[in-house]
Amino acid sequence: MRPAGFEVAPWHLSWRGTDPDAMAAIESIFALSNGHIGMRANLEEGEPVFNPGTYLNGFYEQRELPYAEGGYGYPEDGQTVVNVTNGKIIRLLVEDEPMDMRYGNPDEHEWKLDFRAGTLERVTDWTSPTGRKVRVRSTRLVSFTERAIAAIRYEVEPLDLEMEIVVQSDLLANEDVPRPGNDPRLAAALDRPLVGDFAEAKGHRGVLGHHTKVSGLRMAAGMDHELLGTNSVNCEILSDDLARLTVTAKVQAGQKFTVIKYLSYGWSSQRSPSALRAQVDAALATALDNGWDELLARQRKYLDDFWRSADVTLDGDAELQQAVRFALFHVLQAGARGETRAIPGKGLTGPGYDGHAFWDTETYVLPVLTYTVPAAAADALRWRHSTLDKAKARAVELGQVGAMFPWRSINGDECSSYWPAGSAAVHVNADIAYAVSQYIAATGDEQFEVNQGVELLIETARSWASLGHHDLRGDFRIDGVTGPDEYSAVANNNVYTNLMAQKNFREAADACKRHPSVARHHGVDDEEMAYWRDCADRMLVVFDPALGVHQQSESFTRQALWDFGNTPEENYPLLLHYPYQDLYRKQVVKQADLVLAMYLRGDAFTPEQKLKNFDYYDPITVRDSSLSACAQSIVAAEVGYLDLAYDYFAEAALTDLHDLHHNASSGLHIASLAGTWLCCVAGFGGMRDHNGSITFAPRLPARLHGLTFRLAVRDRCIEVRVGADEATYQLTYGEPMEVQHHGTPFTVHSGETVLPIPALHHREAPQQPRHCEPYQREGTR
Repeated sequence: MRPAGFEVAPWHLSWRGTDPDAMAAIESIFALSNGHIGMRANLEEGEPVFNPGTYLNGFYEQRELPYAEGGYGYPEDGQTVVNVTNGKIIRLLVEDEPMDMRYGNPDEHEWKLDFRAGTLERVTDWTSPTGRKVRVRSTRLVSFTERAIAAIRYEVEPLDLEMEIVVQSDLLANEDVPRPGNDPRLAAALDRPLVGDFAEAKGHRGVLGHHTKVSGLRMAAGMDHELLGTNSVNCEILSDDLARLTVTAKVQAGQKFTVIKYLSYGWSSQRSPSALRAQVDAALATALDNGWDELLARQRKYLDDFWRSADVTLDGDAELQQAVRFALFHVLQAGARGETRAIPGKGLTGPGYDGHAFWDTETYVLPVLTYTVPAAAADALRWRHSTLDKAKARAVELGQVGAMFPWRSINGDECSSYWPAGSAAVHVNADIAYAVSQYIAATGDEQFEVNQGVELLIETARSWASLGHHDLRGDFRIDGVTGPDEYSAVANNNVYTNLMAQKNFREAADACKRHPSVARHHGVDDEEMAYWRDCADRMLVVFDPALGVHQQSESFTRQALWDFGNTPEENYPLLLHYPYQDLYRKQVVKQADLVLAMYLRGDAFTPEQKLKNFDYYDPITVRDSSLSACAQSIVAAEVGYLDLAYDYFAEAALTDLHDLHHNASSGLHIASLAGTWLCCVAGFGGMRDHNGSITFAPRLPARLHGLTFRLAVRDRCIEVRVGADEATYQLTYGEPMEVQHHGTPFTVHSGETVLPIPALHHREAPQQPRHCEPYQREGTR
């Protein structure tokens, strides 16, 4: 059911009401970010608040990891994103009454996230406990064009009589945050994690500098203001953790008092406090010089350019149209200006997963950015390359060759304290290599390939050569690994892992052949390249001939079946109610694994194998992860289960808007949001990019009447419009290009090419496990 308060509109998301139970998720859903700065949608008045989150990408505190029993190779330290200095606070006192939504009466309250303007707007009509009526309007942005800048326009309007108001604009560090779980070491790490370096106030400006206790990272935050209609102004430092500008004014009914607050943030692991202070001062000077209107105009232009190449339009489902644009907006926010930083699993919308990045960045998020904002994808891959020395050191620690990238991390060090579903999930190496190859094929970025891409492919290929071995039959095996399905751990020859490693081997050899001087520089000779190709050719892909399906991993189809019929609905997700000893020994799939392989490595399966595999694995997949619905939707569409694909698509798109996993309060699921785009483009658009060849096989479910999307490919933009019976292809810019439509090659050019969509033979879709059917919205059947 759609949550009360949300309104459906094509280009914005609005929520009306003051339901305190919805506040936690609302703070995440309406968060703003540019990939460098992230701000949760807390009220400017500071309270009530669930989690007062302000984050800087890559800024973390270090802490000891908990182990009941240690082991060789276990990482010693973890990293946790820090809630940094809060500049969102603008407290309001009306005739000495603090504005607080819990007191008096909030007559009207609305948040509005504008996908085209890139702003969060808020309007509140409030009656104080003494009966005074006031309207507060605010608009905030985190700038895409000025990376270090955020800004808030805060406007107060009396609705009855003249009133005296006081505004307190704060910079506040070391706020209280909700206790993170039961680990006392984590709680201690986040208890006042910032130590003061300096605090200054002058005129309308205040600047605070801090460093973290253990990781030693330094940051600075600054604020400056434009004021309209003030009587007196005072800016002062109240402590190392608080700078405050206090403004008093008498405002007539019908008139407006306005504060424009400019914020700047910077951090570094190397620069001095004085250098960071200078950086913040310079950014504030730039913001003041540009002014509010110019910041708004630049934000709008940036997003106009983005939507011109990235927009997806749906005909037939207004709520999913809104959800797709909401998803794309948040994916852009997560990666736009990260620049040499990771893209965390929650973006910068909340503290979930401790702010760590995982394999799903490369598998789900970077494909979206590669075909819409390729520069952002390149930046994320350069971050991986910047951590290569740590990945190589980790490989040595584990007795391997090449690089072993972390399962979860902020700075490139492994932070997973659970081996079976952490360090054993070595497929992260191949996921990174896949994203590298996909980016190079889609963009032709030779500079990236030479400077970073080839080395990433080489070192990940070397890791597979080290991890695997040829058995007595000559097959290349990769044993003792965990695939995407975390309910099946430390298994032999996981098909997803093996097929992705196979591609990694071949892409590394091809890249070295294209760039022999780079290969020589990294010590690659013809013999090593030949060995990689041999390993790829002899890669073991396990298959059960009796059932006629691929095995997710060796002997998987011989394990006992999970008793879905006697598993009550309240026992999902299973990992919270059953021991791993039970889960690991049964045929139950947490999230798409073999099915995901059939999407990413679809070139390794026949159409008949895809259908039979999907029919086998879909009925044992419980989707206890937000990563699953997207992959299942894409493959369901490919094998012809279009209605089922549509339902999985809706589940992926509405994961956060409908809080399907009951944890949107800790931040949004950025990979699932990215998966929404993948469902449209790769699922119903049938787009695949195997070995640099772009193909399409579009088909729509009955509940959609039309779909339009665009792709940026090698200095071209391809527009695809899909209807019930035909598809139209056109270049919006760039040179003509060879592509395929349902297996038929043709040239897409500036003129329209209209091609028929082959008829589909109807099949009954498989039945999902009891209580695990796709999410159903009211009124969609």
